[in-house]
Amino acid sequence: MSALTLYQIVALILLCAGLFGLTQRRSLVGMLICVELMLNGAGLSIVAAAQLTDFSAILGQLGTLFVMGLAAAEATLVLAIVVVVARRFGSAKTSDITTLKE
Repeated sequence: MSALTLYQIVALILLCAGLFGLTQRRSLVGMLICVELMLNGAGLSIVAAAQLTDFSAILGQLGTLFVMGLAAAEATLVLAIVVVVARRFGSAKTSDITTLKE
């Protein structure tokens, strides 16, 4: 088994763990952490798959930097939304927040 295959398997495990956690978590912060885990798995997969191209590591690293930038922007926005929801509803659990109507 090649190193590329091992990296892709680890990336798939990260992606599956994040997807499982996203469906099972009830806290908005826990869901955010699971989405970040999924994005890290995608970044690892991009770096591993880039070894098959002519540009090799450069293309993969640029793609992963793009994914990391998206993850940072997403984390900032979601944390701001979580703070607003927690202040308004008094909780950040999804079971307590059933509707966003007044």
